[in-house]
Amino acid sequence: MLQPKRTKWRRSHLIKPKAKASRGNTVAFGEYGLVATEGGYINNRQIEAARVVLARYTRKIGKSYIRIFPYLGITKKPLEVRMGNGKGTVETWSAVVERGTVMFEVGGVAPADAIEALHQAGYKLSVTSRVIKKGEENSL
Repeated sequence: MLQPKRTKWRRSHLIKPKAKASRGNTVAFGEYGLVATEGGYINNRQIEAARVVLARYTRKIGKSYIRIFPYLGITKKPLEVRMGNGKGTVETWSAVVERGTVMFEVGGVAPADAIEALHQAGYKLSVTSRVIKKGEENSL
């Protein structure tokens, strides 16, 4: 699973993904990309599940690119613990995704396979998404 090697602070505040993405909103490496149509959090398990789907479709001829990284630690307190006593321990790591962010890219495979791979990977994520082609306008 993806997680940072080290962080500056042990626990962080939640970041609310409200705005439209101003960076990372174009297809840069592959020919097709998966774009988030809403903001939200994607945890490291979801990213790994989408990566497995893309690897299955691209096989050895194509290449897939992951453009997001789970840097935000999500904390949780244990069950049946009384109120107070500080914040809980880090339970999982999440990536903050704004509307219009290109999350995954695929290149080197047939267009039909690339579109289908990204479409299937989108089912594994907690945000709605759509597939765009390189050079296509990302109008979100």
